[in-house]
Amino acid sequence: MSEVITSIGEILIDFLPIVENGATVGFRMHVGGSPYNVAMGVARLGQPVAFAGKIATDFFGRFMRDHVEREGIDTRFLVNADALTTLAFVAYEHGEPAYSFYGEGAADTLVKPEDLPEALFDDTRILHFGSISLLRGSTPAAVEYAARRLKGQALLSFDPNLRPGLVRDEAAYRALLERLFRQADLVKISSADLAWLMPGVPLPEAAAALRAYGPALVVVTRGGEGALALRAGDNQAYTTPGVPVDVIDTIGAGDSFNGGLLAALYERGATSRPALEALSGAQVVECLRFAATVAAITCSRAGADPPTRAEVQV
Repeated sequence: MSEVITSIGEILIDFLPIVENGATVGFRMHVGGSPYNVAMGVARLGQPVAFAGKIATDFFGRFMRDHVEREGIDTRFLVNADALTTLAFVAYEHGEPAYSFYGEGAADTLVKPEDLPEALFDDTRILHFGSISLLRGSTPAAVEYAARRLKGQALLSFDPNLRPGLVRDEAAYRALLERLFRQADLVKISSADLAWLMPGVPLPEAAAALRAYGPALVVVTRGGEGALALRAGDNQAYTTPGVPVDVIDTIGAGDSFNGGLLAALYERGATSRPALEALSGAQVVECLRFAATVAAITCSRAGADPPTRAEVQV
């Protein structure tokens, strides 16, 4: 595969709750991790995608690699590591998912710049990054290195996908986020994450403040209310409404939105900053609507289970 969308970061095992009579009675194993979910979403939508990271050689790691291959994701940039797999247990509190992570020293935290092959920099047309891969081990430095190397060469897509409960050094983390906001061409962020970054700041002002860091496009997802986008050099707000569905759960909704947005941009040739800037406002709204539909379908079924292209009628 050449000219791929590459998603870099964590791949892990999500243990999703089995609920009986309102109580969690067990857990079911699923392959997860935000950047991996994005790659899976892109693959199911029929666009060429690779996943870059480190994967354990334990039982869980073998289970994950088999899943990656079955999804048709390019594994050239996926490196084995003699380490354990990150495990994430998901339960529900007050209707919202609550996460517990077990992954100190796990494989996905051990990516180093030298683990990234030259083919990644030759073949990547869109690089997507973010989430808990920015919080642990050497992986944050590797992600930042990849973004620097590809700046101006590929479209850089960043979703912080915050987990405040995992942040140990908030000042250092905020400094890293700021550097990545300045590197990124496309920033997708949820309204909840934006509120954590800029507490008390109204959403339109906070989105404009993110745009001031330099991205060509800032997209704020608002759950059932849809999404809002701001472009560089343009005072217009572009919006798409939420897509009504019977919600089973919201796990993976943001990742599915990312996958849908990146697939839609790739289909339109928007694989560089100039190409993204050249899209018309109508094309931006089309991409947002497609991404919102992908996310809605994911919410209509359990777990991070993004739809295929045939399931998305837009």
